[in-house]
Amino acid sequence: MRTTHVWNLLHLHGRKSLTAALCLLLVGLNASAGWAQRAKSYNFNYKDFQAKPYYFGISLGMNSSDFKIYHSREFIRNDSFARAEGVTGPGFNLGIVSNLKIGEYFDVRFLPTLSFVERNLRYTRPGDGVQTINRRIESVLVEMPFHVRYKSVTYHDFRIFLVAGAKYVFDVASDSRTRQAADLIKISPTDFQFEYGAGVQFFFPYFIFSPEFKVSHGLNNVLLYNDRLQQSTVLEKILSRTFTITLYFEG
Repeated sequence: MRTTHVWNLLHLHGRKSLTAALCLLLVGLNASAGWAQRAKSYNFNYKDFQAKPYYFGISLGMNSSDFKIYHSREFIRNDSFARAEGVTGPGFNLGIVSNLKIGEYFDVRFLPTLSFVERNLRYTRPGDGVQTINRRIESVLVEMPFHVRYKSVTYHDFRIFLVAGAKYVFDVASDSRTRQAADLIKISPTDFQFEYGAGVQFFFPYFIFSPEFKVSHGLNNVLLYNDRLQQSTVLEKILSRTFTITLYFEG
């Protein structure tokens, strides 16, 4: 009898717990629906842009770029350099925005951009006194990014978003083919990069203002290996990295 009594109690409490969980779920769904309905009623400027299947704009940004260095086996055996590292340099971006809506929460974006980038390679010599060799690489990059953007529900003409995609990069100012740079380590003018980031959209009467931060990681080894140059032989691979803050004006 005692076992039966305990089982009945557990069964009763289980039914009560299930009922309470269902009630909480219904309350949550009703609250979410009510919040979404109230949010739509406050989105005065958003309604004008919601009807557009696509729109265009411009972008202005600042970037901070460097190289991720991978040492080769030759680096361990060499006596000339104690360290080789990438050093961050500043830059800025100018771009054009093409945005196509896919449903209510997704966009496909094409963002051709002209980026002015500075990156540095620093070699430190062994010894007590700090002696370094710096290779500054100034680039003018033509970038062709394709992004997919996921957007939240809009509230008071405001919403957040996540973005991810890939881009092709070509350096029109590369010195990789010039004879004057024969005794310098060379970087490939082409690269493919993966990007991800987040931002915020603000809807104004005549345009959309969107600040965004984004991180880019190079997928290609951009080192042009030169077996006659020790600065090159001590390295196995170089990958590009960039952090960008961009302001978008769309309408």
